[in-house]
Amino acid sequence: MKRREFITLIGGAAAAALAWPRAARAQQPAMPVIGFLSSGSADAFAHRVRAFHQGLKEAGYVDGENVTTLYRWAEGQNDRLPALTDQLIRRQPAVIAAFGSIATLTAKNAAGAVPIVFALDEDPVRLGLVASLSRPGGNLTGTNFFANEVVPKRLELLRDLVPAAKRIAVLVNPTYPATETTLRDAGPAAHAMGLQVDVLKASTSDEINAAFATVARERPDGLFVGGDPFFSIRRIQLVNLASRHGIPATFSSREFPEVGALMSYGTNIADGWRQAGVYAGRILRGARPADLPVVQAARFELVINAQTARMLALTVPDKLLVAADEVIE
Repeated sequence: MKRREFITLIGGAAAAALAWPRAARAQQPAMPVIGFLSSGSADAFAHRVRAFHQGLKEAGYVDGENVTTLYRWAEGQNDRLPALTDQLIRRQPAVIAAFGSIATLTAKNAAGAVPIVFALDEDPVRLGLVASLSRPGGNLTGTNFFANEVVPKRLELLRDLVPAAKRIAVLVNPTYPATETTLRDAGPAAHAMGLQVDVLKASTSDEINAAFATVARERPDGLFVGGDPFFSIRRIQLVNLASRHGIPATFSSREFPEVGALMSYGTNIADGWRQAGVYAGRILRGARPADLPVVQAARFELVINAQTARMLALTVPDKLLVAADEVIE
């Protein structure tokens, strides 16, 4: 073989060897994409996101290694959700994880056949998201926190902690779909306990301040705050205002007493987000949402902040101390 031919042969082989890894990498399938949609904010819900990724890990997926998560947060402004959903759809996600009823309904209306995993506090059958809890039947499934079903129990626990209460203010977000159900359930439950209900409404930070100005003026004996992603985002503001005005308040999740609220009763929302992560992973592995039953909250937790109770000059009854899943000192 001539020297020139030999050099050409070696050079061609080397070039092919260098090109092969690039070609192989180009042929490797891209990581599947999860479109993440929430009415909340990244800062306020960081612990919930960690729980979601824990669920994904349980299903065999780690963000950045074998799956990519694209986050879209509405920051409490639900009118942003349609545009945020469109952004996700353009990225062709393998599954959409939607958190909250408005985010889920928005995703359902825009996603077509894209599988959707939800985590929400309303009945998904009533919302038209699934055919039944055991057999969803379409391209949606997820977890249900049953926040509204515990409204009477939350009122009862507040009255147990403030037995002399006669008037309770109920703070709700008028733009949230579950508000109608909350008010429908709170009225009869309060009446049965001999309580008068004063309804306050807020869907912005300024309106929360205005609602507490009413509290300061009217002096109700207690405050019931509806379950709502917007209120979760504003939990520091709500807890500080309740403390400033010295009003005993009950909330829907442990996230509130953990930052100083008096008490909460409801499901562990972070665990619901973890389950959503598990389902998202199972769908990525080929499961159909139609075959994955909606996970219903089976455990409700009572959390009491004893330090806040002392600040409000309240004595926590022994039966509540015994029933509490956690007493924060």
